[in-house]
Amino acid sequence: MLTETSIKPAICFDNSYVKLGGRFYAKVKPTLVEQPGIVKLNYALAQDLGIDFDALDPESWAAIFSGNQILSGSEPLAMVYAGHQFGNFVPQLGDGRAILLGEVIDNANCRRDIQLKGAGLTPFSRQGDGRAALGPVLREYIISEAMHALGIPTTRSLGAVTTGEPVYREKVLPGAVLTRVALGHVRTGTFQYFAVQRDEKELRQLADYVIARHFPELKEEANPYLKLLEEVMEQQAQLVAKWMHVGFIHGVMNTDNMAISGETIDYGPCAFMDNFSQTKVFSSIDRMGRYAYGNQPSILQWNLTRFAETILPLIDKIPERAVDFANEVIEIYPQRFREYWLSGMRQKLGLFNSETEDESLIQSLLETMQENEADFTLTFRRLCDVALTPEKASSIRILFNDPSAYDNWAMKWRDRLSREFKTPEERFELMCQTNPTVIPRNHQVQLALKAAEEDGDYAPFEKLLEVLSSPYAVAEEYSEYLLPPKPDEHVLQTFCGT
Repeated sequence: MLTETSIKPAICFDNSYVKLGGRFYAKVKPTLVEQPGIVKLNYALAQDLGIDFDALDPESWAAIFSGNQILSGSEPLAMVYAGHQFGNFVPQLGDGRAILLGEVIDNANCRRDIQLKGAGLTPFSRQGDGRAALGPVLREYIISEAMHALGIPTTRSLGAVTTGEPVYREKVLPGAVLTRVALGHVRTGTFQYFAVQRDEKELRQLADYVIARHFPELKEEANPYLKLLEEVMEQQAQLVAKWMHVGFIHGVMNTDNMAISGETIDYGPCAFMDNFSQTKVFSSIDRMGRYAYGNQPSILQWNLTRFAETILPLIDKIPERAVDFANEVIEIYPQRFREYWLSGMRQKLGLFNSETEDESLIQSLLETMQENEADFTLTFRRLCDVALTPEKASSIRILFNDPSAYDNWAMKWRDRLSREFKTPEERFELMCQTNPTVIPRNHQVQLALKAAEEDGDYAPFEKLLEVLSSPYAVAEEYSEYLLPPKPDEHVLQTFCGT
């Protein structure tokens, strides 16, 4: 049975979302599992959260992170929200297999959610079983921690446990639960849920909660809700620009997967590109390419527009004026995204200053890479070496089907670099800080998941996590993790894991 500890709390909860009231969630207890076992505990993250993993034995943590044991102060709940899924609006979704245990105040005095994924049925499970398979749990652990190491805002993984029970998908798989940490789990879809019901009171309550938790400086603004839209736009533009800089494809940019906190959330069929292509899609459910790599900036604007629609009654009581105010913000987005994207791409090319033709130079490289099937990560990382030592150009030329295509572009790049007053060493240092050596390549992730699922071997998972923890460092001893897949290793599709 579920138990509540009477000892000193191993996690000191300080919950706020539960105070919003029952319309915002359903109280629910995790479903018991037969034999929970620890796969991984994130000691570094736990330390940041003020959690001492040494305070309890592994069996106790397995019970806590499976949901079998409810700690004192925890108030488990499943959040309700709506959302546009591939452009189609669903008025009620909600946490169908996730349960928010509560919140903690970390060592930086920042409020963080602690949530279980795969902890059993909730009132929002619909046709699902509320469970998660081991593969998707380990996949989210790997990718979210890799994103953190890359310096990209993201939810984090605090722990992963097996359940000792099977889950039934296309085949029988071992079950698992992920413990996820986030600045917050409020989504655009959360606002949509209340907006579609025309419930202005609770919509305002939600907006005030978000402002108090994530943007407290907006409280003093003349129109805090319009400023909220601006802040969300700025953070999301920066976030997606960072995705683009490392070749990341989210895969399901539905409005219920857009966190108001500005973090990357919900790692389902996400992937990092090998060969560069603006139209690259991995998600098995994205049959029309809606969320392809190159579409992500425009999809974000679409999502921001949906968010703006939800808070129009808060922005101004006169509908026409509210629309005008919101449109002014949405219309600024393309330029703001372009600035964030260009800034990062300039750094990737070793450019300290800006010139009007830089965007053309960058686009020319990307077009050449796409036409010649050049590897995204290797191309930019080897440019670092070429910027320092031009004689190393052969290492990058071989990445292009037609090496002369790279040569033609490189002449323009060299000419552009000649107009900057920086040393090759300074340029090399800048580029190495923005061009990772290693990313979670799909084939390496798949190998780690297969070993864990089929053989109970977690060594490849642990090794991959170790390599990805220092993505910008030169790690030649891990050469097999740095290289793109061989022809028979390509992973063409990724899956949600629901």
